[in-house]
Amino acid sequence: MDDGDDIYMRSWTGTIIGPRNSVHEGQIYQLKLFCDKDYPEKPPSVRFHTRINMACVNPETGVVEPKKFGLLANWHKESTMEDILTQLKKEMAAPHNRKVVQPPEGTFF
Repeated sequence: MDDGDDIYMRSWTGTIIGPRNSVHEGQIYQLKLFCDKDYPEKPPSVRFHTRINMACVNPETGVVEPKKFGLLANWHKESTMEDILTQLKKEMAAPHNRKVVQPPEGTFF
């Protein structure tokens, strides 16, 4: 959680370690997940804090675009924030993302 005083537990920080055999290998990516009052019926908003080049991530803002990321586009209330992080890691290893040139390590949105 981002704020220990947030009694609604809406704002979270996530971390993904880049998958092997990809340009992301060994990289540590930080993300922000925000659950509004409609969570879990509606998905949280997800934004990378660490710069990354991926097909489902807006290159200017770091926002994971729901229309381009199946788990958010087809959200089920049984899905979890862990599912989001796991699926994003799988997306990093997907053929269309695993070799894409990445921003310099340690840069942020």
